Amino acid sequence: MDTFFISYLILWLALCALAIALSVTNRSKLSFSCSGYWPFLFVHWKWITFVIATTGMTVIAPYTGDPTWDYFDALFMSILTYITAPWAIGTIYQGMRGRQPLVLVYIAACAWLFTASWSYDLYILLRDGEYPHTWWSNMMLSSILYVCAGLMWNLEYWPDTGVKFAFMRHDWPRKIPEDNFLRIFLFALPFMILVAALILAFVIPVPGLSM
Repeated sequence: MDTFFISYLILWLALCALAIALSVTNRSKLSFSCSGYWPFLFVHWKWITFVIATTGMTVIAPYTGDPTWDYFDALFMSILTYITAPWAIGTIYQGMRGRQPLVLVYIAACAWLFTASWSYDLYILLRDGEYPHTWWSNMMLSSILYVCAGLMWNLEYWPDTGVKFAFMRHDWPRKIPEDNFLRIFLFALPFMILVAALILAFVIPVPGLSM
């Protein structure tokens, strides 16, 4: 492994270690660890769309022609995305609005990068004994999927204001009393189409989009 990849590996391992330490010392402030996040996450339409997307990602993995993509990394990256993306994207948005401290924004950014990139890098390194040269393209494409997932699974409908992102609420991520997927379907559809298009691009390679 050349010097660049050794340095990069040490850098992101250190960043993750710091994020874990900060998560422990700030656990009372982490909405990710609060009891309200899990009912918010496991609304019926969210876990159903997660199962559908994860099945698609995992099933097509061996048929992409990309040797770094297999059943295992497709599965664990999908699970990590479902668990962390709604929280990470919401925390970063609220941080930009001054409603979350920078330390939590940092933890959210590390959760994003670990899920979309670093977990993949580490898996391929352990599996193949070398750092994946596809690390950058994977980071870019997986981050698009990550953001789409985080935005879509934050959609909700309120009778008085219509469809909006849940993280725009001050009491986010508390689950709202009623959330009807049919009312938000048209808003979720663009995210679904984009994700489906990117997944199909792996099966039907498009120049510049393959990992």
